Formats: sequence, C-alpha cells, structure tokens
Amino acid sequence: MHQLRLFFIALQFFTRIPIPRWVGFEQAWLHHASRYFPLVGLVVGAVAATVYLAASQLWPAPVAVLLSSAASIYLTGAFHEDGFADMCDGFGGGLTRERVLEIMKDSRIGTYGAVGAGLLIALKCTLLAHLPVAAAVAALLVAHPLSRLAAASLIWRLQYARDDGKAKPLAQEMSSAEFSIALACAMLPLIAAGTLGYLAWATLAACVAAAAVVAAWLGIKCVRRIGGYTGDCLGAVQQVSEVAIYLCIAASLAD
Repeated sequence: MHQLRLFFIALQFFTRIPIPRWVGFEQAWLHHASRYFPLVGLVVGAVAATVYLAASQLWPAPVAVLLSSAASIYLTGAFHEDGFADMCDGFGGGLTRERVLEIMKDSRIGTYGAVGAGLLIALKCTLLAHLPVAAAVAALLVAHPLSRLAAASLIWRLQYARDDGKAKPLAQEMSSAEFSIALACAMLPLIAAGTLGYLAWATLAACVAAAAVVAAWLGIKCVRRIGGYTGDCLGAVQQVSEVAIYLCIAASLAD
C-alpha cells in the first residue's frame, strides 16, 4: 500500500492526473517518490500512444503525432518542456553559476529557450511521423519511461544545486535500491516491445545506450556549470533523451 501511495504521489507531482483522496499526503513521501518517475512515464506514454493510434485511423500520421504530442504536453503541463527551455536559456545566456541559476528561475522564456524548445518538439514530431504505426506506438511506450529513468539517474548520482526549488522535495535523496525500482519500471516496456517483436533487441539496446549517453553528457555539463542539477536539468535530460531514443528507432527502420 505504501508503494502504491508513492506512485500516486509521483503521478500527482509530474502530471495533471487527479489521484484518489485515500492516498493522503506526507512531505516525507516526496523524498522517495522519484523511484516511480519511469512508471509515471509509462502512463504518459500510454496516453500518447492511445491518442496517436486513435487519431491515425482518421488523419495522416503528422496530424496524429501532433495530437499525441499535444495530449502528452497537456497531461504533464509542459513540465519537462519548460525545464528544457529554462536550461537552454540559463546555460546559453549565463556566464557564472549564479547567473545561470538566476536565468533558469526566471519564469519568462528567452531566445535560447524558445528556439531550443521549438526545434526539439519539431524533431520529435517529425521522427514519430515517419515511423510505421506499430513502431511509433512502441516508441512512445519505450521512450517516455526510459527518458525519465535517464532523468532519475541525476537524482541518484548528483547533488541538488539549489538551496530551494520546486524539485528539491523529490530530489533530496535516491538510494541504489530506489534506482533499481526505477530501472525495473523502465525496462518492462522495453522487454515487452522486444518480446512481441515491435522493435528489435539491437534497437532497444541502442535506445538504452543513447539515453545513458545523454544523461552522462548533460550531467557533466550541469556539474561543471552549476555544481549539480536542478528540476530544469531533469526536464532537459528527459526531453533530450526522449529525442535520442526516437532517433535510434528511426535510424534502425530507415531503408
């Protein structure tokens, strides 16, 4: 029951989905809810895949992908896209640690953030629109949990860079056992996609490697620039690794 509560707390934190009242709330639960970050991603991926599959029966693939992306962005409140845009602004416009953190905390979006977010969303939609329907559905179900595992790896290995912040309650600690739970949640859709033959095992291995490379690369940049990570950094890792996964899948299916 406690594990179910932690999942619902993570679901409430990362999405707009209402949770049952019996779950309740305690501040301490947030410290351990990050283990279910990938499972929340599976929920988001399932909604995106369902919208895409239904829309693809009525409209061309690009329209179905845009509707699917709109659904996932609405479901999460653009939480991760906002983090990516803020990191683009901060790392692109700040020269000192203090200035980078100040820019990322600003609610306004700058040129770096607007251009970065626009290109990233366009790239995601273009890649998905060029995949066969079955592969696109599998890609959504794989990429959302795996990219969130990549983001969770920063919580597991790095220090939080701010004294306060919206992600701090979720980011104060993550043990190896908790990361193992997150890993298991992310691996379930990968195993299902490989077993059912929707994606080749070699492709899935490349997706895992790509997500790990993105997490390591951005993690190193975060440590060098601000001495750790913030919630915006988690969003950026999730977004970039999601795109990297789609790139791997698209490359594997290219003629």
